[in-house]
Amino acid sequence: MTEENNQVPAGEGPEFSILRVYLKDVSFETPNSPAIFTMDVRPEINIQLNTSVNELEENLYETVLSITVTATHQEKTAFLAEVHQAGIFMLKGFDSEQKGNMLGAYCPNTLFPYAREAISELVTKGGFHPLLLSPINFDVLHAEKVAQAAAQAETAG
Repeated sequence: MTEENNQVPAGEGPEFSILRVYLKDVSFETPNSPAIFTMDVRPEINIQLNTSVNELEENLYETVLSITVTATHQEKTAFLAEVHQAGIFMLKGFDSEQKGNMLGAYCPNTLFPYAREAISELVTKGGFHPLLLSPINFDVLHAEKVAQAAAQAETAG
């Protein structure tokens, strides 16, 4: 019985590295304080999510995960928290589809726990009950974005 060797020699396959993870921008506002703290607040939470990718140089990319959380109570903003969590990633040897998946799904997945922690800290330090964001399936979000872009290209063409 022979075994097949499926290993790719070092330096010949795709390479991925996380070079840096950092907080690019952060904001927290409580526009209706201190009055909001005198109410029995059961806020409605609205979450907006966005990702962007900037090519820094060949094989080097910055991915930014932006999360904005707005909590409202009786049409008044209790708080607004915004975090732009970023990372610098090295991707080498990926085809364009794989690179798109890495930058559109894998990198935001890597950044999400950091952004989630930053949001939670801001909200707690702002005097509100802790807010833990639920996990997000960036693979599905990226696939939807790719499908939507394909549909728009088909409609335009």
